[in-house]
Amino acid sequence: MSHISLIGAAMYSDMAVSAGTNVLTEATGDTLAVTATAQGFFATIVANSGAKAVGAGVRFSNVRDFPQFGTPPNIVRVPVYGSATTRQVQGQADSPSIEITVNYIPADWESSTLLGSMVGKDELHVFRFTLLNSQPSGGYTSTTAGLGTTPNSQYYFLGKISSLIFQPSLSDVTTATVGISLSSQIYGAYTNNAV
Repeated sequence: MSHISLIGAAMYSDMAVSAGTNVLTEATGDTLAVTATAQGFFATIVANSGAKAVGAGVRFSNVRDFPQFGTPPNIVRVPVYGSATTRQVQGQADSPSIEITVNYIPADWESSTLLGSMVGKDELHVFRFTLLNSQPSGGYTSTTAGLGTTPNSQYYFLGKISSLIFQPSLSDVTTATVGISLSSQIYGAYTNNAV
């Protein structure tokens, strides 16, 4: 198992959220820097219609488009009197919000499902984003070797599903935008080179 080391489209990238009964606090984000801690939230992958359980995660299905991920720049431009150019100083980066576009199937997001029950709730969850160039052969559960046996890179963060906005279309499928607010920095990329 290793990070992706070749140019690729990362077309099999995956997003999952912890659906466990684990109690999380804002301080929990500090512990996500340890890969094993974050991986424990995705020891099993359950169906969206399943029940909450410790170590269970649920995948976002029918993802149409992922946004940019990473740490935003923390540069502030400062004008200097009498200078032809501005100076740049380091500031503090804000936690970004993430918007994922999905092909909207209302049944996947009804309030009785795991994902639907998280929308708009003041509950913190661990999120896992994985860059994959091919479908993982061993499934989507997190292990110390990553996902399956194909090269991948995993990122973890703490956040909430804050909104779900759908858009009907007369010329294409109905889509929805899932808004995720981050409560921690993004930790990663993680992998384990053990085979």
